[in-house]
Amino acid sequence: MLITSIGQGLLWAPLVIGVFLTFRILDIPDLTTEGSFPLGAAVTVSAMISGQSAVVASSLGFLAGCVAGWVTGVLDTKLHMPSLLAGILTMTGLYSVNMHVMGKSNVPLLTQKVLTNYLPATWSVDLQTIIVGAVVTGVVIAVLIWLFKTRLGLSLMATGDNPAMSAANGIYTDRMVILGYMVSNGCIALSGALIAQSNGYADIGMGIGTIVIGLASVLVGEIFLHGRQMWVRLTGMVLGAIIYRFLLTVAMGLGFPVDDLKILSAGILVVVICLPILRTKTRTRQQLKRYLKQIGADEHEAESTSSLNRQASPEGLLSRDSK
Repeated sequence: MLITSIGQGLLWAPLVIGVFLTFRILDIPDLTTEGSFPLGAAVTVSAMISGQSAVVASSLGFLAGCVAGWVTGVLDTKLHMPSLLAGILTMTGLYSVNMHVMGKSNVPLLTQKVLTNYLPATWSVDLQTIIVGAVVTGVVIAVLIWLFKTRLGLSLMATGDNPAMSAANGIYTDRMVILGYMVSNGCIALSGALIAQSNGYADIGMGIGTIVIGLASVLVGEIFLHGRQMWVRLTGMVLGAIIYRFLLTVAMGLGFPVDDLKILSAGILVVVICLPILRTKTRTRQQLKRYLKQIGADEHEAESTSSLNRQASPEGLLSRDSK
C-alpha cells in the first residue's frame, strides 16, 4: 500500500508543484488546472498513437500545458480579466480542445510503449512507477531550483510578493505572471501525461477535481515540511502528494467505493485547511491564559509587597506626630 502510494504520489507531484507555483508564488487561484491536466494526457496519448515515443509525447504534453497557461496569462494580464474568470474560461475552452485532440471521450493505449517500458521487465510495476516518477519529478525540481536562482526567477517571486513594488523597480510584471502561468500549467500537463501512461488511457473527464487534489496536497506538504528555502518547499510538495495518495489508498482499503474518492478529496482538503486554523486558535488561547495568569500573579505579588511595606514603614505614625 505504501509503495503504491509513493509511486502514484510521484506521478501526481508535478501537478502539485504546478498548483504551488500559482497558488503560493504568484498568489493566484488558477482553475486552468482542470483543463490543462487532461490536455497533457490527450496530447501525449494522441502523439504516442501517431508513432511518437513516450519521451517526445510527454514533452509535447508539457508544451501544450504551457500554451494553455499562456492563454490564461494573456486573459489575466492583457485583457485585465479577474484571474479566477480567466482560468474558468480557459478550462471551459480546453474541454472542446481536448475532444478535438483525442477525437472521442476516451482513447486507450494498446501496444504503445510507455515510459515504464524502458525499464527492465523483471522489475515490479510499483518499482518502475517510482523510478519514472522520481526521475521526472527530480528533473522538474532541479530546473525550478535553478530557475529561482536566476534573475528571471527572482523577478517572478518578487512579482508574486509585491506586484506594485516590482513594477516600480523595472520588472515587467505582466510577463512574469504569464511566465508563471505557463510553467505551472506545463507541470500540470506533464503530470497528466504521466497519469495517462500509468492508467493506459486518456479520458476527457480525468481533470475533474484535480484542483482540489493539488490544493490539498500543497497544504498537506506545508504542514509536514515547511521552510523558506525553495528546495525545501518543493520537496514538501512531493511529500504532500505522496501523503495525500496514501490517505486515499487507506480510505479505499477501508472499504470506501471508488465513486466516493471526490468527496474524500474534498473532505481531506477541509481537514487540512481547518487544522492550522484550529492549531493557531488553540496556541493563541493557551498563550492568552498564560499571560493572564502571569498578570494575575504579578498583581498579587505587587499587592502583597505593598501591604508589607505599609505595615513595616513608620511613615504614617511620623506624619501624625508631626501634626
